[in-house]
Amino acid sequence: MEIAPRRMILPDDEGLARTRERFLTAETVEPDQVRDAILASWWRSREFEVPADHIDLPYSGEQNLDTPMLRGAAPVLERLGDQLEGQPISLIITDPTGVVLSQRTGDSDLHRHLERVELVPGYSYGERFVGTNGIGTALEDGRPTYVFGHEHYAEHLENLACAGVPIQHPISGKTIGAVDLTCWRKDAGGLLVALARTTAEQIRQALLTHSNLRELVLFQAYLQACRRTTGIVMAFNDDIVMMNDCARQLLDPADQTVLLGRAREELAAARRATATITLSSGSKGKLYCRRVNGHREGNVAGGVLSVKLLEPEAETGETSLPMLPMFLPGVVGSAPPWLRCGHDLDRSFARREWVVLAGEPGTGKYTLARGVHQRRHPAGRLHVLDAARAEEMRDLRRELIEDPPDSLVIRHVDRLPPEGVRDLAAALEEVRDDAHAPWVALTLRSDADPELAGLLAFFPRTVVVPPLRGHAEDLADLVPLFLSRLSTGLTCSPAALHLLMRASWPGNVAQLYRVLKQVSKRRRTGTVLPVDLPAEYHTFTRRPLNRFETVERDAIVRSLEDADGNKLRAAKLLGISRATIYRKIHEYGIVTPDH
Repeated sequence: MEIAPRRMILPDDEGLARTRERFLTAETVEPDQVRDAILASWWRSREFEVPADHIDLPYSGEQNLDTPMLRGAAPVLERLGDQLEGQPISLIITDPTGVVLSQRTGDSDLHRHLERVELVPGYSYGERFVGTNGIGTALEDGRPTYVFGHEHYAEHLENLACAGVPIQHPISGKTIGAVDLTCWRKDAGGLLVALARTTAEQIRQALLTHSNLRELVLFQAYLQACRRTTGIVMAFNDDIVMMNDCARQLLDPADQTVLLGRAREELAAARRATATITLSSGSKGKLYCRRVNGHREGNVAGGVLSVKLLEPEAETGETSLPMLPMFLPGVVGSAPPWLRCGHDLDRSFARREWVVLAGEPGTGKYTLARGVHQRRHPAGRLHVLDAARAEEMRDLRRELIEDPPDSLVIRHVDRLPPEGVRDLAAALEEVRDDAHAPWVALTLRSDADPELAGLLAFFPRTVVVPPLRGHAEDLADLVPLFLSRLSTGLTCSPAALHLLMRASWPGNVAQLYRVLKQVSKRRRTGTVLPVDLPAEYHTFTRRPLNRFETVERDAIVRSLEDADGNKLRAAKLLGISRATIYRKIHEYGIVTPDH
């Protein structure tokens, strides 16, 4: 954002208000009509289901004001507060979640207004509660943010302007709060942002002065480790964690937690330690960690770890498959969680290692098992038993012992009665050491059921198949695949695909197939358009609707389609006012058709 010497170049009030109204009623907003950062925040606010017509914030009660951040910031805030005395500007400090810790305002009218909109200590101005605002959006984006007038998502904030800047810990780099300056919209100027930036930096410098020697010693050891390597480096103690860019880019949060836990275990036993670790991607690395002594004898400042990723041949002599798409007959998708499942299952088949496929119903567990079998043993026989059908399970002994296939998939094992679990375990016990036994895969919802513990002991590995919402980008491949199976020449428009990708899919891939099957009965050739999709896929609402609300939503969606997207005409068709249809469109998150 560019800052003018005295006054900021502010957006047109009326134009911005119209743009915000179009967004709230799901009309198209062109990129040049609002700043990119604000538009992105509006979208997040909609996803959070933030009400735009009122403010309803959670209250956290009295906050602990005796914290290192507030103690270090106190002199800075005192000096700035004295400078702003009598001015219509409010100086606000929050915690890292957006909960207001202190608010000092030099103007009584502004103070009363901030009380009305609950911008006072104890209330959270996180973006997920109040939408686009200087505090929540700065914390969400992790950078200085300026929000002016109608750029706010909530209409009760439209006469304010605010500049928020995250406060980073000077040693760990972790966001520990935010400083915000708020004034009337008419008084806003470019110096507001500059002043907020300066205040945040002064607080950061003050925190460095107040940091204890233990943190400084650990920070120095961390910097030395970073200078010695360009790879993964992390430093930690009970209070802080530091990591370099390489660690942030290569490690997901789960990997970071595993590494820190392993390093703590190793350092508890020795001053220095090495270990081989496996990351969630399947790749391996060598972990090096050492204890950092404090400034006094016997005092420990923390630990520093580094990780060197190993080439596949350097691991155990085995060839590790790269995380790239592989050809599995009947299987599409390239999202990392989905690829990881395919590679893990393929490795298990190559080792003839029995495996459990766990995940929500409809995620594609059997499809994966069948695809890996056909990839590895295309001429082999695959047989499937459904544990939910007692008559099929009566063939279990023949399938395992008398006439075994090359691969056997037993589905819905969690539906077996206790005696069925015991019978299956006994049959597996009989054949598990037989060289001619089939490769066996079980599918179930979760492997956490204690009643299945004895049975699952025969299966050294569980592969968790992600829900469709965890790899929604794969709809770009799944939708064309399913349409080709359902109807020759039927394709999906980008607009319809966009709506499908926004859905939550509680029924996963199976639900997607049912929806497309329903669509193909109405449109057998040509291109699937948004109008062809069921009404619930025209909305972004996350709460379940009752029967009346579902009927009302569907009627509004169909009326908008009949009116070619014209809201006034749709309102007349329904016999309701324009204001009512606008409110209902926003309430149900209805996406209006583009024409």
